[in-house]
Amino acid sequence: MSSQTAAPLEVLSAPPVHSGGRMALFLDLDGVLAPMADSPDAVVPDPRRTAVLQALDLRLDGRMAIISGRTLIEIDRIADGASRSAAGVHGLERRLRSGLIERPDASPAVAEVMARFLAFAGDRPGVIVEDKGISAGLHYRQAPHAGSEAGALARQLADETGLTLQAGHMVLELKTPGSDKGGAVSAFMSEPPFLGATPVMLGDDLTDEAGFIAARALGGFGVLVGPPRPTAASYGLADVPAVLDWLEAVAAMGDDQ
Repeated sequence: MSSQTAAPLEVLSAPPVHSGGRMALFLDLDGVLAPMADSPDAVVPDPRRTAVLQALDLRLDGRMAIISGRTLIEIDRIADGASRSAAGVHGLERRLRSGLIERPDASPAVAEVMARFLAFAGDRPGVIVEDKGISAGLHYRQAPHAGSEAGALARQLADETGLTLQAGHMVLELKTPGSDKGGAVSAFMSEPPFLGATPVMLGDDLTDEAGFIAARALGGFGVLVGPPRPTAASYGLADVPAVLDWLEAVAAMGDDQ
């Protein structure tokens, strides 16, 4: 192998079913609990997913939360309301198990960015603009050729407005400054029923790295879903079916988690 050729990334081993203590699960949605789709609306509820989330909520005494780039409304739609604790918009909005929702006021710049994104998408078929209220998303999965221009526009708007640029799988999002997924994990872990448990974060995207880091700092670990890449996660799972298999095994362990 040439010295100029990088060695292949190590494939991470599957996580243990038992964390060695009371487990708290933090689960990304797209690419982890649900397969990636061409458009946000194409992801729909699934009976197996709903059943395993309901079983985990019961077995872990509520120590489970979905932490996603989607809004809380979209999390509930896709997960059939099976996750009472949840964080949306990459941790910017958070719902406690009690139902209390913490959400910042939207930056006025979000409306400006929405207008610029819509103008950009207007003459680029396949580009989708998503309005999350406190953030604006630009999806180019159906128009990968627009990725370079989309990136340049998003970076320009971030500089102009002070909004936080969040890149994901063929999506660029400008959001009201605030918490990220790591902040959401840390906040949940400071409250019942998560307090004192071992945090385990499952994610697939660069947006999940903050969650992996937070979980590790609190004595737990991250699980990378998908192909190997540089990551703060300690373990890996191949894809969504492997995630659901592993979650079903965790749920079957019983109340000693």
